[in-house]
Amino acid sequence: MNHQSNLEKIIAILQDICPGVDYKTCQTLIDQQILDSFAILSIVAELQDAFDVYLTPMDIQPSNFNSAQALTALMERKKAGGK
Repeated sequence: MNHQSNLEKIIAILQDICPGVDYKTCQTLIDQQILDSFAILSIVAELQDAFDVYLTPMDIQPSNFNSAQALTALMERKKAGGK
């Protein structure tokens, strides 16, 4: 899967969990409290299923969840075997 399709898949997941946000441009999902703790738990579960990865507590950091682009980078690192 390429970067653009990964990003689109993540945006679709985000829209299902928390609709009404411009995920293509928003860079402050955590900083502006757009995503709450329940949304983050749902996102983690959906990402693990969609990308067949395991997210550790260390992965669940604001910097990884502040934007769809940051989540895409995290998923691509995890798929590549990185941290």
